[in-house]
Amino acid sequence: MTWPTTASLSRLVSSGLHPRVVTTLARAVKKGSKFQNPVETKMSTVAMLPKIIQLYLTNKDERKPRQPLGPFRTDARVYEQAPASGLRITWMGHSSLLIEMDGLRLLIDPVWDLRASPLRWSGPKRFFAPPLALENLPPIDVVLISHDHYDHLGKETIAKLAKLPTTKDARWITSLGVGAELRKFGMKRDVLTELDWTESTTLKDFTITALPARHFSGRSLLNRFETLWSSFVFKGTRHNVYYGADSGVWDGFSEIGKQYGPFDLTMLEVGAYNELWKAIHMGPDGAAEAFEALGATGLLMPIHWGLFELAPQAWRQPIERITQLADARGWKLWSPEPGVPSEVVAGEPHRSDWWRGLS
Repeated sequence: MTWPTTASLSRLVSSGLHPRVVTTLARAVKKGSKFQNPVETKMSTVAMLPKIIQLYLTNKDERKPRQPLGPFRTDARVYEQAPASGLRITWMGHSSLLIEMDGLRLLIDPVWDLRASPLRWSGPKRFFAPPLALENLPPIDVVLISHDHYDHLGKETIAKLAKLPTTKDARWITSLGVGAELRKFGMKRDVLTELDWTESTTLKDFTITALPARHFSGRSLLNRFETLWSSFVFKGTRHNVYYGADSGVWDGFSEIGKQYGPFDLTMLEVGAYNELWKAIHMGPDGAAEAFEALGATGLLMPIHWGLFELAPQAWRQPIERITQLADARGWKLWSPEPGVPSEVVAGEPHRSDWWRGLS
């Protein structure tokens, strides 16, 4: 029997009702020192801890792979040639991505750390090693951090990236308040851009826009909601991509689709889900609902799964369920193998099915 770690439990417990109602996309609002969600959001409370512990005790699913995954290997020589389609993505697992898009390289929510945890010796541990060493990354134009949770912002990763020659000319983009955390890990202030919801920044002919998400922030129980969390739109000369980061379902998705779509590729989280915290994580069924609201155009890429045990669910359940839902609706799923640089071609689905057949 595996008990939930202190780190994993602390991610699920917060301060009760978190109210705010917004009917249009807007700048983030603070009450005191705390950012507010875009809609009323009921968070898990300390009183729910017994239910959460019971979930871990009674769930018999294969929450971690019974056999080691991988090794997955990225052939860095691929990056010597630009993608013919103008869009190529290397999924490193969970929400860590290397995106080559319309002449720019973006490293998204990089976590090369062994654990998604404040502790080196405890907390959710990687199911497989990083497919590519940080030192072997190609030159990066943008490093983007959506929010400050440990599965999206790895201290050891950031500290190392800050010293690498491949990121010496990179622009670091994040949500309001997260820059202070990055500076603790070695980033210089003059390379950081913090965005509020609906704010944009432009590099060459490439625009990155931060948009609302229904989630929360904090690297301890003492600083919840003190930095902002965001989703993002990446708009280049040829492509338009939505990165949902972490979010529960909310009615803003339809407006995002209308104002910023249609999208060639939509990345939505499918893992770390349970009904007890469905307000802040959407899961596969919520991802299907969100994709529909966004316009259901282009390709759907499931993210936020397959690397860490962050919920009492079978580790393959998120990808199995979203595959089932996509097939039932006739949607084109884009789900590459970890570490494989894969070109995104308009209208062409891509399924590696690497997760099937593992006992």
